[in-house]
Formats: sequence, structure tokens, C-alpha cells
Amino acid sequence: MNYRHAYHAGNEADCVKHALLMLLLRALMRKNKPLFVLDTHAGTGAYDPASIEAAKTGEWRQGIGRLLEANPPELADYLDLVRGLGLYPGSPALARAILRPSDRLALCELHPEDAALLKRRFRTDPMVQVHRRDGYEALGALLPPPERRALILIDPPYERPDEFATLAAALGAARQKFPSGVFAAWYPVKHRAPVRDFLADLAAHRIPDMIACELLLRPPLDPARLNGSGLLIVNPPYGFEAEAVPVLSALRATLADADGDATITRLTDE
Repeated sequence: MNYRHAYHAGNEADCVKHALLMLLLRALMRKNKPLFVLDTHAGTGAYDPASIEAAKTGEWRQGIGRLLEANPPELADYLDLVRGLGLYPGSPALARAILRPSDRLALCELHPEDAALLKRRFRTDPMVQVHRRDGYEALGALLPPPERRALILIDPPYERPDEFATLAAALGAARQKFPSGVFAAWYPVKHRAPVRDFLADLAAHRIPDMIACELLLRPPLDPARLNGSGLLIVNPPYGFEAEAVPVLSALRATLADADGDATITRLTDE
């Protein structure tokens, strides 16, 4: 309940998460069928880099600030949306900007102040439902959706020491309830051991068709630093892996140190 994303919005991790989120959404929207998008930890929806919170960390300068200056063509879709929407758009604003009239967006946020801001932002939008509720609980309550096609973004704050285990269990249960859903779960990489244990835990849940997309800013040797991040994807859309390669390469070239890395790893087969 203490986490506020306003301090970190637009940092390198957000850029990885949101650039890949755009790819996932575009891939799913190639089919002319309604799509349901669920964001389990939605925050406030958009963030001001000039705010007191953002100024305290300045993290956006090393993330979206560098990308907007370098303007790599591989990230044109994502960066054009950022410019067009103003401020720094969180995943709710990015998703809403490209959804079609037949699509639907559900946003969950537990922090009372952030949930209130989120509700105000979308209060007149009939395509968006805002819930002040626990995001993990929402996986059980809102799935499967009537559309039968969905992208579920799970982006917890990782304040709790058992967050990786909680996420693995939630993914296992949600995938059993809604096998055809596309699940995207963001995770931090500080050092390798917690991520390795997380992926092993997922394997124990026997979830098929999983990939992990990671950007390492530097070798993950110092557990006190955020050295990179990843997006775990269950049921990636057809062609997504190939499309993600140039996007991750551009992110690495712009954001990572010389000894950084970008990888796409298939964890389980279809």
C-alpha cells in the first residue's frame, strides 16, 4: 500500500514493459474480434515528469527521456503514443489510446489515492471500468471474460518478499481458469537468483507456451540496484517473438550499458 509509481514512471523498466505491451496489443488486434484488457496494478494512468515525486528520483531521464531524444525507429509506435498523449502515459492510458470501440478495458488499483485519481481520469469513458480492489483477487473475479479474448497485464510493486511466489501461484490459477488468455507479467531483475527461482516455480505449475523477454542494463550482480527487468508472457500471439527482437535491440542500444543484454527465452513449449 506504500508503493507509488509516480516516483518511477518512465524509467527504463517502464519503457521495456510499455514498448512490449504495445506489440502485444497490436498483435491481438489484428483479429477483428472484441478484446478485453485487464490491468491488475494500474496506478493512476498517467504521470507528470515535473511532479514532486518524479523530480525526487529523476528516473524518467534515463528511460523515456533518452528514448525520446534518440528516437529509434523500431520504437516509433510507442514513442508516438507517448508524445501524443502528453505527460508519461502508464499502461492504462497507452492501452486505451489504441483500443477499438468493440474492446473493453478493466483497471484495478488498491492504493486509495491512486484509485481515486484513476477513477477521475476515466470517469466519463464507457469503455473503461475502474475497480478499487486487489489485482490478484481480480484475476479470479473477472476471468474468463465474455469476450473470450483477453490480454492480462500483471505489474505488482514487488514490495513483499513473497511477491514472486504469489505471482507464480496467481498465474498458475488464472491460466487454469482461462487457458486461452494472453498473460503478461512484469518482473524486476536485481540479481539472478530470485528470477531463476521464479521461473522454476512457474515450471512447477506446468504452464505451457511461456517466453521471457528481458533487458539487462548491466550484469545483475548488485542486488541493491534494479539492473534490468523482464516481461513473462503466457500464450504470446503468433509472430510476437520475431517482432520483439528489434524492439528489445533498440531498447538495449539506447538504455543499457555496454555490458548490458537483451534476450528472449522460450521457457515452455506450446
